[in-house]
Amino acid sequence: MPKVTELIINGQRSSVDVQPDVPLLSVLRDYLDLTGTKYGCGEGRCGACSVIIDGQLTRSCVTPVAKAAGKNITTIEGLAKEGKLHPLQEAFIKADAMQCAYCTSGMIVAASALLNRNAHPTREEIVGFMNVNVCRCGVYQRIVEAIQIAANTGSAE
Repeated sequence: MPKVTELIINGQRSSVDVQPDVPLLSVLRDYLDLTGTKYGCGEGRCGACSVIIDGQLTRSCVTPVAKAAGKNITTIEGLAKEGKLHPLQEAFIKADAMQCAYCTSGMIVAASALLNRNAHPTREEIVGFMNVNVCRCGVYQRIVEAIQIAANTGSAE
């Protein structure tokens, strides 16, 4: 029997009537129409499904919705404010840090989690943190450049 779960996504409260073990990714995409978060591997290894839950980078494909209930969830859709792109989104465009762009939302969300912890990371810190997100097109250098641009020109918020 489904259970109503209360979620706080991008500052907005939502209720969903799903089983508690349904992956958060499925709830975001299929029930709440937040399709910026992508399905990649389904095993929490590639990072395409990255969201931030209470400040922690989280793989939504392996996170049961019950574990996210009542917590602050940030998706790619929640980074832009008042119609203005987040500095990371602008930096990814400026650095041309995408090719097919499938991984981009997960990369930007992960980079946001990094910059929220460390507003001015070194290149090595960026590479170390982002190493768990996969870009099948291999534009890693441009992704690192985009994060460096955002770290020098904008806030992580």
